[in-house]
Amino acid sequence: MHIIKDIEAETGKNVYTVLQLRYHPTILALKKEIKEGGDKIYDIDLSYITTRGKWYLKGWKGDVSKSGGVATNIGIHFFDMITWIFGDVKENIVHHYGPHKAAGFLQLEKARVRWFLSLDYSDLPPQATEKGMRTYRSITVNGKEIEFSGGFTDLHTVTYQNILNGNGFGIDDARESIELTDFVRNAVPVGLKGDYHPFLKNA
Repeated sequence: MHIIKDIEAETGKNVYTVLQLRYHPTILALKKEIKEGGDKIYDIDLSYITTRGKWYLKGWKGDVSKSGGVATNIGIHFFDMITWIFGDVKENIVHHYGPHKAAGFLQLEKARVRWFLSLDYSDLPPQATEKGMRTYRSITVNGKEIEFSGGFTDLHTVTYQNILNGNGFGIDDARESIELTDFVRNAVPVGLKGDYHPFLKNA
């Protein structure tokens, strides 16, 4: 990342990142609620399941050297979201990491987070399959589920509008999630030990 920062300094130009979840109405409301909650520590379950066909592993997204694997390809925006809301990483444990799914635990400044990412249809919960959904996004805060599978249609447009107006998110805004994801990709999974996400038990 320091190379990009050097290029910014040399050219006098800015490199912006696409952190579209920071514009999602549900996420903005949650951030406001957490900020108003003071120093409380929250228990979080973060789940993101987005099904993919056999084509996924055959294309560039299935090549870890090109896509970074499941944590980078589908997880990094959610890692950005939770650190943006709940603060910096204090502890990072990976329970599982494979081509189709990953799961782990994060101790943040204001939260204990169990997270689960998957590309497998079989991991979808009944409340998703019964509605014919192939994507499921959910964050549970102290037992209260905030389901935000909708509301994504215009987020990229809003992101680009802010960038064009000079109000986009820069390299430093993305640093925490990039470093978190890099750790996840290179960690040795500990398996079903400690405080792991409940979806992992049946995965």
